Amino acid sequence: MHSEQASKESTGKAYTREEALQLDGSDSLRHLRSEFIIPTKNDLKRKTLSLQSTLTGSQEELCVYLCGNSLGLQPRRSAGHVSDYMKAWATKGVFGHFKAHEDSIIPPFVNIDDVAAQRMAPIVGALVSEVAVMETLSADLHLMMASFYRPTQERYKIILEGKAFPSDHYAVESQIRHHGRGSEQAMILIEPLDSTRATITTSQVMATIDEHASTTALILLPGVQYYTGQYFDIQAITAHAHSHGITIGWDLAHAVGNVELELHDWDVDFAVWCSYKYLNCGPGAIGGLFVHDKHSQVDKEAIENGHEGYRPRLSGWWGGDKATRFQMGS
Repeated sequence: MHSEQASKESTGKAYTREEALQLDGSDSLRHLRSEFIIPTKNDLKRKTLSLQSTLTGSQEELCVYLCGNSLGLQPRRSAGHVSDYMKAWATKGVFGHFKAHEDSIIPPFVNIDDVAAQRMAPIVGALVSEVAVMETLSADLHLMMASFYRPTQERYKIILEGKAFPSDHYAVESQIRHHGRGSEQAMILIEPLDSTRATITTSQVMATIDEHASTTALILLPGVQYYTGQYFDIQAITAHAHSHGITIGWDLAHAVGNVELELHDWDVDFAVWCSYKYLNCGPGAIGGLFVHDKHSQVDKEAIENGHEGYRPRLSGWWGGDKATRFQMGS
């Protein structure tokens, strides 16, 4: 009996309510549950925006929420942080760009993206300089492919999984067409070999890379596949892609905040993600991106000699050097 119980605890599997409660009781992170607002069953049925039962700690029965893969629950601190932001805007107007408040963790608006990057970098295992919190996942993906998808006559294919999230599939397809090619020839879809299983093995991914290496310009895969929950071996697959000289990017929508990530050490070229799932930032929250430090180097000498001196990219005002940004030079 004891060995059977130990086995269940080690695997984290529960087949009865009692077993689930026992696992909950031994979870070292169980205290964090109280940091989130869990709707009651009555809240879900309510036709008004009354939040009395949820926010006042009523004894109404809470729902069982298993939809964090779609929209994470609201942290209890979120409303206060948003309120601070609105107050800073209301009381300072444009001066809110530069004025800090002693009683708020919200930085001046001009620095808010820097602080966001500082807090995001440890979550994805990156240098602060490699991370930006911005845009939506799809927009970030297009920005990344504008720089990293550089098709040639010989190498023009993009490899992705067959059941990719529609955002990825549409973005890849449109980028291929944008470069004047057809998706029928340029999109390589990795489908499960076994019709009874939806997962794709690491060896199958590597075999596909081997087969199409000489004609592939880019690989885009999910850190965690949204349909199956499969956690891909990011480090091994990235290394295999690089062994063929192929750039590889990762969609981390279902991985960030959910699994351990070490993007810098794994030598990932780029990654994108959203923040409303396991990061619990709320509907419509902005996404994030990662670009490895090796791709962001600037050769000032080359620039002085009339060359670009950096990787092709789409540029904007806010991406310029903060020290000279407001000199409005162009």
